[in-house]
Amino acid sequence: MVKLIDIKSDTVTKPSLEMREAMKNAEVGDDFYGEDPTVAKLEKLAAEKLGKEAALFVTSGTLGNLVSVFTHVNRGDSIIVEKNAHIFANETGHLAAISGVIPIRIKGDKGFMNPDEIEQEIFQDEILHPKTSLICVENPHNAAGGTCINPQQMGLLRKLANKYNLKIHVDGARIFSAAASLGVKPYELVKDADSITFCLSKDLACPFGSIIAGNKEFILRARKNRQMMGGGMRQAGIMAAAGLLGITKMVERLPEDHKNARFLANSLLNMDFRMDIETVQTNMVYFELPSKEMDPMAFLNHLVKKGIQINPPSDGRFRAVLHYGISRQDIEYIIKVMRQFIALQ
Repeated sequence: MVKLIDIKSDTVTKPSLEMREAMKNAEVGDDFYGEDPTVAKLEKLAAEKLGKEAALFVTSGTLGNLVSVFTHVNRGDSIIVEKNAHIFANETGHLAAISGVIPIRIKGDKGFMNPDEIEQEIFQDEILHPKTSLICVENPHNAAGGTCINPQQMGLLRKLANKYNLKIHVDGARIFSAAASLGVKPYELVKDADSITFCLSKDLACPFGSIIAGNKEFILRARKNRQMMGGGMRQAGIMAAAGLLGITKMVERLPEDHKNARFLANSLLNMDFRMDIETVQTNMVYFELPSKEMDPMAFLNHLVKKGIQINPPSDGRFRAVLHYGISRQDIEYIIKVMRQFIALQ
């Protein structure tokens, strides 16, 4: 039987045995009443790691971003987002449908929006205009290739935000990967942000959940908004127990994923696959087939037959995501299978 190697996303990871044991034995209570000690411990530790006053456990990264934006803005406001940001393109339109805001899209350079270009798009609080109230930053930036925004770049955005009295929210789904890649502490990447959302269920290999962090007043309002959106939880400590291991032990192994991503990327380059190697900074590899004459669906089917799961291409571009459970031996097998396909062309 062919082993299944799934590189569609880092959301496909299975909980470690230690996580399963921790979930089984978790001390729980009713989180609505603030009585779940494991949730409280997770929120406290997450806030400390991000250098924020408080944190809130939520069911998903999408809900985390939704609650954060909703808490920061008034309906009818405009917000700044990168042109291909996840919060705009891949979260089912909640910016408009629920928060009622107008997203102003700015094309970034490897995910980073130039402050001068942002400044040109800011609306003042005048009678005819949708007042700009928030800058949303994605770090690392998924669609740009998993690229990282460094503390110096965040400092430039903070300076601009202060000038116009704007808030900054970071969609940091994989913020611990960004920190590992840049060689800095996670809090250094978000010290200039008013709020941050990160996922437990992606690079940290947990089965559930995300975290919002910010100051105490923001988190208090976010907790109420989470409840309004149906996100209140009861004995959530069962899932929070896995989260505690995610932000302690799983962060230690993230460099392994980054090394595997670079190994895969360099091997693909040697086979003349097309990509921007400078974007391979975390656990993602975006690539295209060596020739536009090659059939992407034939390539996909070839991988599937050999036990390799990957998402269908978007405009001919594939994404491979390395994660917990994918070994160097697995990467070598993936490369072998891809080389076989090229030889058949």
